[in-house]
Amino acid sequence: MQLTHEENRFERKTFSITLVCDRIYFQQNIGSLFRISEAFGIENIIFLGKDIPLSPRKINKTSRSTHLHVGYSIIEETADLIDFLIKNNFEIISLEITNASRPLKEVTLPENKKIALIVGNEINGVSEPLLKISNQIIHINMFGKNSSMNVSQATAICLYEFTSKKNI
Repeated sequence: MQLTHEENRFERKTFSITLVCDRIYFQQNIGSLFRISEAFGIENIIFLGKDIPLSPRKINKTSRSTHLHVGYSIIEETADLIDFLIKNNFEIISLEITNASRPLKEVTLPENKKIALIVGNEINGVSEPLLKISNQIIHINMFGKNSSMNVSQATAICLYEFTSKKNI
């Protein structure tokens, strides 16, 4: 028998992970990222960019009201985000395919350090200034002809791996 949201036996937990969304503007992705973040117990979301479309009516279709349960903030300028991440001593991990990226399975999550997972724009990915400050750059191994996937799907895969390692 299928269980309701109230009947499931999952332990409620919050992880010291901040999801950083580098200029993500598609409302369906924003809503999905809220839902994924809530499901994986992410501490909060930072949206980088100007005019982030956070209209609850449109986001709610994919967030299913989880945008009401996950804290978020907007930082408009890359330099301000970089200052914030460095000043607060985050382990900065970017999800992007580069010539220096390593497979997701090889990510190292420090024990007593907050993690900032940076995911990139739907067209251009993670911006160069954010890649430069990253402590680690990881990618998801793919085996088809395409070398990218939707940002919300990639984030879900990544957060599953992160929270599995943190939950041991």
